Amino acid sequence: MTISLYSASVPVFQHMLKNLSYILEKAEAYATARKIDPVALTTFRLAPDMLPFTRQVLIACDAAKNGTARVSGVEAPKFEDNEATFADLRARIQKTQDYLATVPASAVDGKEDAEFTFPVGPNTRTMNGQAYLTTWVLPNFFFHITTAYAILRHNGVDVGKADYLAGAR
Repeated sequence: MTISLYSASVPVFQHMLKNLSYILEKAEAYATARKIDPVALTTFRLAPDMLPFTRQVLIACDAAKNGTARVSGVEAPKFEDNEATFADLRARIQKTQDYLATVPASAVDGKEDAEFTFPVGPNTRTMNGQAYLTTWVLPNFFFHITTAYAILRHNGVDVGKADYLAGAR
């Protein structure tokens, strides 16, 4: 049995975004319990040349939303990128989830060999649908979720592998 392009991407995005939202709930509870200004977490970066926590979450959402939109041909909503709080970030994740729920499998499946050109900084790149989703979008999505997780873990938030993989059970 083969796996479809849709099942290899959209449900994965949905699952991991749900887990990310759960991790954000734990981070907010951690900050509240320890009387830490949440901005200390949402603006934290692992290295001076890395993007802060908030941008990691926004980029993960955009990777799922824009990657799915590009392959499916279903227009992605535009978000303002003005989220600053944990509640704002959870709302952004939910808006992304709401969009992903509107994309039918039939809009993604069958696009494995279609060519897609997408921006990469000031340049563009062209890949077929399968390579685009499996070697570009998914790794980018996981990179930013993992970085967000690592920022919280580095700052003492009680999150672990089970939270990353399974979220709220």
